[in-house]
Amino acid sequence: MGRTSDAREKILSAAQSLIELRGYSALGVAEICKAAGVPKGSFYYFFASKEALALAVLDEHWAGQQATWTRILNSAAEPLQRLRRLFEETEAGQLVGQQSCGTVSGCLFGNLTLEMSNQTEAVRARLQEIFDAQVGMVASVIAEALERKEVTVIDTREAARAVVAQLEGQVLFAKLYNNTHRLGPLWANCLALLGARPPREAVAGI
Repeated sequence: MGRTSDAREKILSAAQSLIELRGYSALGVAEICKAAGVPKGSFYYFFASKEALALAVLDEHWAGQQATWTRILNSAAEPLQRLRRLFEETEAGQLVGQQSCGTVSGCLFGNLTLEMSNQTEAVRARLQEIFDAQVGMVASVIAEALERKEVTVIDTREAARAVVAQLEGQVLFAKLYNNTHRLGPLWANCLALLGARPPREAVAGI
């Protein structure tokens, strides 16, 4: 019972939703299974522990986010336009979440970094891998912009790390204040970090 092909996906989906709303530590296996609509035995059929579930939730969420970031950052648009689109879609995604549940959920990776990185080395290591992958994707775009002389940075990877850190920080503030408008300054701040000037139409307010 409960070991049907979709039981694992139900557990993952329920766990992610509950973690985004309440955090990881306060959740129990029974509560996750109740939200997923599966017997408790199904949990331990698919996951050896609650930590194993957390790792699976991270992998599942990253798979979706990585696909989105790849679509945006590997598009045919100019480099800085791609970065701007990444920020715009991030803000739009947070707004959709707020409209759905009433609060800004923030970034699952950032939330779990704050909550769990000092508690379990396996989760810390996986989060490091995910953030390193994000930095690598952004660094590639910044390198293209540098070749086009659209930015002035010394180290593209460190510049990308600053951009990702800014993105995470602004999402954190959006969650804290429950206000997606906190994400509004992202683009201008990114241009400043990269030593770039905003397009003429942006300066003119068009």
